[in-house]
Formats: sequence, structure tokens, C-alpha cells
Amino acid sequence: MAEKRAQSCPVCRGGDVELFLTVNGRDYWRCSTCAARYLDPAQRPSPAEEREHYLTHENDEDDPGYRLWLSRLTRPLLERLSPGAKGLDYGCGPGPALAKMFEEAGHHMAVYDPIFAPDPGPLSERYDVITCTETAEHFHDPSAEFDRLAELLKPGGLLGVMTIFQTDDARFANWRYRRDPTHVVFYRADTFRLIAARRGLTCEIAEKDVVLMQKGR
Repeated sequence: MAEKRAQSCPVCRGGDVELFLTVNGRDYWRCSTCAARYLDPAQRPSPAEEREHYLTHENDEDDPGYRLWLSRLTRPLLERLSPGAKGLDYGCGPGPALAKMFEEAGHHMAVYDPIFAPDPGPLSERYDVITCTETAEHFHDPSAEFDRLAELLKPGGLLGVMTIFQTDDARFANWRYRRDPTHVVFYRADTFRLIAARRGLTCEIAEKDVVLMQKGR
């Protein structure tokens, strides 16, 4: 069997990575610089495979339980926003519930999703708030994606990210989040602190799995 060769980390571009675990033929790497775990780039799903899997999700934008879950991110952001803020739901999926919740609170939201809302127009604007919910774990090039998100923020703008933190290596192989075939990168709190620091953003872990970053004014 050919030796598996390390590549630079897609989150921080660091080269201090090692093969972490192989599960059912899928190879996962671990970065010592940013603490991310990620699927081998050669094994990532195609856009067609991602779309097919996304369509199996049932995320009703009017479902009270789904809204309650989303409120873990919307609540701390809404507490910090001025009235009539301009926002972007980045990675909105087929049902942009989060954007609807912000609009109901009096804000103005655009949406972008490379599969379900691929119009690049919103990516030429700047925003007071950007939400990224259950999206960052799908990024094939997280470093470039977070560069883009930081650039899209206005001075003082807020970026809210919600993704389940990876905290226990011993449970990784059987972890439900890992078993989703479209989840290709897994973050820890320290990963987000490094992501923010490298882009001149502050970083607050509002609660487990919820990160708020803010651009300087």
C-alpha cells in the first residue's frame, strides 16, 4: 500500500499535519497548528453528491423546533445589532430560515449558497452581519472561505458561525457529525481563535458550537 502523504492544512495552511484516523476507507488528518481535523482532500464529495445529500435534510423554515435550534446563533447576534442592519446568510441551503428570522426582526438579508443560491451578486456587497450556520464543516477550502467572509464584513461587522465542535478524538470514528459524508472539516474552539486572529477579528465563543467574530472599526 502506498504511503499516505501529508498536504498543508486547508484551514490554516500549516504543514504540521499527521494522519489521524482511517474510518471505512476515509482518511482524516489532524493539524497541530490550528487543531482542525479534516477529510483527505482527494476523498471529498462532488457537488452533485453534496446536493443529493442536502436534499435529504428536512429543515422547515417555519418549524418551531428548528427555529429554537437556530436561535442559539440568532439570539446573541440580534442582541448586538443596530436596527435595520444589512446581513448575509452564507450557505443558506434550500430553505433560508435564518434569513427569515433576521428579516422578521427588522433587518435586511441577502442569501448565498454555492448550490442552492449561487447568484454571486451578494458577494460584491459589504455587511453588518454574516451568518454561517451548519456550513463551515462543508468548506473544501476553509482558509479561502474565511478570507472571503472577513472581507465581506463592514468595519465593526459581525460574523456568526455555528458548527458542532470536535472535542473528543476517542469518539471521532463513531461520531454522528463525522458520519455525514458532506462534512469534511471539523473545528475546535482554538481553531476559531486562530482563524479570527489571522484576519484581525475578535473571537468570542458565545456558547458551545457558537462563535462570534467581529471586525475592527
